[in-house]
Amino acid sequence: MKTIKLDASWLPRRVHLVFCVCYSVTNFCIFLLTEKLIVLLRDGRKLLGTLCSFDQFANVVFQGACERVIVGELYCDVPLGLYVIRGENVVLIGELDSEKDELPAHMTCVPEAEIRKAEKAEREARDLKGSMRKRMEFLDFD
Repeated sequence: MKTIKLDASWLPRRVHLVFCVCYSVTNFCIFLLTEKLIVLLRDGRKLLGTLCSFDQFANVVFQGACERVIVGELYCDVPLGLYVIRGENVVLIGELDSEKDELPAHMTCVPEAEIRKAEKAEREARDLKGSMRKRMEFLDFD
């Protein structure tokens, strides 16, 4: 097996992205220990937190983790605490730039109860649209 030494010192700090490729995750994650990161999961959830630990399978442990839920122009950071993420669910790990605002100015922070209601309404609208499409399949508009 060929050993690859990854030197990311030439990359700008805010560009550090880790695509979970088994040979480079361990080497590259060392640069990101104790950094504030965002993790995109397979199911579409976005988790933010400070990287505490990781292993060769891209399993990661976040300290002070929170789930960022975004619905339209609304968002909420739901606190999760210490959080373990199984590596097979990780799609992307990226570093957050502490000097910049994380979200655009037009986004509004709302309480968790309100974002859950908005999520439910969005899910119901999507399900209704899907069921209407199934009912109209016999018309064959394709």
